[in-house]
Amino acid sequence: MRPEAVAAMLPFLSDHPANPSGSHGASRVAKTALEEARERVAARVGADPHEIVFTAGGSEGDNLAVKGAARAARDRDPRLDGVVTTGIEHKAVLAACARLAHEGHRVEVVPATVAGTVDLDALADALDERTAVVSVMTVNNETGVRQPLTAVAEIVRARAPHAVLHTDAVQAPQWLDLRGAVACAGLVALSGHKFGGPKGVGVLVVRAGVPVVPLVEGGGHERDLRAGTQNVAGIVALAAALDATDRMRDEERERIGALRDELAAGLAACVPGFSPNGDPAVQVEGILHAHVAGVEAEALLVALDRAGVYAASGSACSSGAIDPSHVLVAMGMDPERALSSVRFSLGWASSAADVEAAVRVVPEVVRGLRGD
Repeated sequence: MRPEAVAAMLPFLSDHPANPSGSHGASRVAKTALEEARERVAARVGADPHEIVFTAGGSEGDNLAVKGAARAARDRDPRLDGVVTTGIEHKAVLAACARLAHEGHRVEVVPATVAGTVDLDALADALDERTAVVSVMTVNNETGVRQPLTAVAEIVRARAPHAVLHTDAVQAPQWLDLRGAVACAGLVALSGHKFGGPKGVGVLVVRAGVPVVPLVEGGGHERDLRAGTQNVAGIVALAAALDATDRMRDEERERIGALRDELAAGLAACVPGFSPNGDPAVQVEGILHAHVAGVEAEALLVALDRAGVYAASGSACSSGAIDPSHVLVAMGMDPERALSSVRFSLGWASSAADVEAAVRVVPEVVRGLRGD
């Protein structure tokens, strides 16, 4: 967590524990903090405060957006039964779409290009006048590839005039100014822990006029879209983290990008068969996704963990899986290469010392696994 987020959170864990829905003075303190956080988040993402719905994280936001918008559309008009997404989405989106398919919605999953971006021609072919929801992420959580969201929105407007565009923007705030990057989407999901906030708190932007059926019903919290007492401590910390992220973005992108390039160059020079995946021209600065020839990713990750270097394959939600990443498969990557690909992630807290350690440790571990 960013120190600004920790500092913002602590008073609401200790000194101000009241329920923001209450009527007494202590509750009004919590309610004021909640609404001030809503205003701050809205300003950073290019939304109005009443369009901000606080959630428990990105997966909940994705589910509320995809399921909620699809169900609302079909309630409004039974002919609006189409849901279109991509094979490179986070599993929260893909699982939500699978649930909708089980409920009778027409669900189509389109592939990606070898560069890791959604295949726009395939997307266009999948849309029709009965399409209700289109879900395309802003930045891929495995490869770090930015998706052409503006082009996607233009295609959706032309081919599916009744559809709402949802984007999982969980990986975007550190790298992209959300005011412009997600302006074309009617539904936008964020998660606090991806930009220095706490785990277990997120945001769904629900633009004015976008109907959504809630997943959790009850006391009418969050404009009747998400019942339950709000996590005030987490929400104020999320707002503080987003403020700091937005303020420091340009500086941190330059610094983190330089660290990522140093890491890539160092590993390429010291690890035979090391080659990055994806197109660097469309990747964000914080992810190095690469193939290590002749080494299974899972074995490499276990050995790196023991040596104090934490990397990943697939998404964090899928750790331990031995199947190729569904993202890499959707890109058309050879399964053998996919099973030998790993992701190194850098963020606001990453340092030159971290990169130096990785460049020292990774070659040693690879040599040991290869028996060199």
